[in-house]
Amino acid sequence: MTVKFPEVWDLDVLFQGGSDSKELRVHMDEATPKLDEFEKTAQHFTAPASSEDAEKVANLLEEVNALMQHLSQAGSFIGCLMAQNTEDKKAAILQSESSSLHARFDASLQKIQQDLTKTDDAVWKELLEQDALKEFHFFLNEWREEAKMQLSEKEENLITALSMDGYHGWSQLYDMLVGEIKIKMTIDGEEKTMSVGQANNLSSHKEAEIRKESYEKLEEAWTEKEDFFAKTLNSIAGFRLEVYKKRGWDHVLQEPLHMNRMKQETLDAMWGAISKNKQPFVAYLNRKAEILGKDGLDWFDVDAPVTESTQQFTYQEGAEFILEHFGKFGPELRQFALQAFEKGWIEAEDRPNKRPGGFCTELPMAEESRIFMTYSGSMSNVATLAHELGHAFHSYAMHPVHGLNRSYAMNVAETASTFAEMIVADAAVKNAQSKEEKIALLEDKVQRSVAFFMNIHSRFLFETRFYEERKNGVVPAARLNELMEQAQNEGFAGGLKSTHPHFWASKLHFYITYVPFYNFPYTFGYLFSLSIYAKALEEGADFEGKYMALLRDTAIMTAEELALKHLGEDITKEAFWEKGIALCVKDAEEFNALTSSFE
Repeated sequence: MTVKFPEVWDLDVLFQGGSDSKELRVHMDEATPKLDEFEKTAQHFTAPASSEDAEKVANLLEEVNALMQHLSQAGSFIGCLMAQNTEDKKAAILQSESSSLHARFDASLQKIQQDLTKTDDAVWKELLEQDALKEFHFFLNEWREEAKMQLSEKEENLITALSMDGYHGWSQLYDMLVGEIKIKMTIDGEEKTMSVGQANNLSSHKEAEIRKESYEKLEEAWTEKEDFFAKTLNSIAGFRLEVYKKRGWDHVLQEPLHMNRMKQETLDAMWGAISKNKQPFVAYLNRKAEILGKDGLDWFDVDAPVTESTQQFTYQEGAEFILEHFGKFGPELRQFALQAFEKGWIEAEDRPNKRPGGFCTELPMAEESRIFMTYSGSMSNVATLAHELGHAFHSYAMHPVHGLNRSYAMNVAETASTFAEMIVADAAVKNAQSKEEKIALLEDKVQRSVAFFMNIHSRFLFETRFYEERKNGVVPAARLNELMEQAQNEGFAGGLKSTHPHFWASKLHFYITYVPFYNFPYTFGYLFSLSIYAKALEEGADFEGKYMALLRDTAIMTAEELALKHLGEDITKEAFWEKGIALCVKDAEEFNALTSSFE
């Protein structure tokens, strides 16, 4: 008899009682004296003077790890509370308290990192060769390198203090400006007032007139406030460039490349390989235009459905589908997913007052994950569930690794999730019950490639060129529109009849202040995981052990070292990236062939 998997997650096993939890209150109260002690430790910490200080540094690192895990356990749990019930006001208060605790921790850690730069290079080398610190050499070198890239502790603290209102404040203003925009639409005879997010979702509506009208009304709203958005974007970029200048950084990609632990050559090779392989996707866009009865594809039709997937899965059926196909890849992935289903690690129920979207969060002290989504039975839901289970499996694979060696960068963060999603998406296409079903599922895969290879490439081109022009002064809205259209024409390789000139105003990612160039890491993660997937298809069931070893190393080496060690590949060369692209090209070509007689 099949066990019925719960659709609501179990949070009580972590802290009983939700936002009223006495256990959580005790846990958070315990953080304050721990932080007091850590702040004293940081204040009295001095740069290691000889290799004999290795034990002292190792003890400090254990204190850092323990406190980090303590704070993350509470932070992740509170995040779950906020997601499962948007009306939980107590959880919102707890989240503010948690953020304050994290801020105190970060300030003391920054002081320690600055102190480590004062150690003589020869002493530093000897220090890292000591048994107590050998396993930490990568991130310790990274800490030291980051601190050396920065100004003095006093100056960096001043930048941090001023950035709260002078930098991050602009990002918050953007959120407010967008939040005030309301779009009025008539759908199915009913007039609705929609937020920007809701209106954006109409880009995939089955009716062409609704897609077009929502785009035009949004474009009108962006145009009306374009000077406000231009001022905001220019101010964020101006602040960032001024900080870079003071630090002596002459290249706008220095920080994002460092954060993603990758070389410029790798980024160039990735975009180079993509640029040379866009024609099958241009053919897909042209084919889609034909199906929609148009002589070319407009921006507002890029996400239009050509046919609708009607196949539905109950949560139980979706879970069993995932388990079946995970099992074909490897027993450990299947067994892990089964544990997540059985133990109630997944919040999937379709009910009111849940936040939109999906995520996976790690509870480090419990060595468990929690997955959040709203499951409504589509194949897309099944793919999302597999995606989040992939993130959870990444955390699981890293359990044997020390806590301080688990902080992987954004570009490799999507590796395990996209890999898991590919397993399920491939199986779904192969198991499609009809031609229409297969076309709908196949297009879903091709759409992802268009997003990563064309849309995100255009964002990268725009942002790179905008920052170069911003060095010479403010870039007005009219010029931003020109730069955006040029980037979209190039990014989509001329595959669109019309572009979206105000996309620079509409995309939140351009206004994120904590992570610069919030674009290319997505494409990297997508293609890197597809290249690993191609390797898995070559090697079969024996690959799982190698795959887990790769995941365990994602936070302790550069992207180039990771690929060379585990895949035997040089990712600074286009040949590596072409392997993953080839899988995507195959999907586009299959879609074009299947729809050659499609009406």
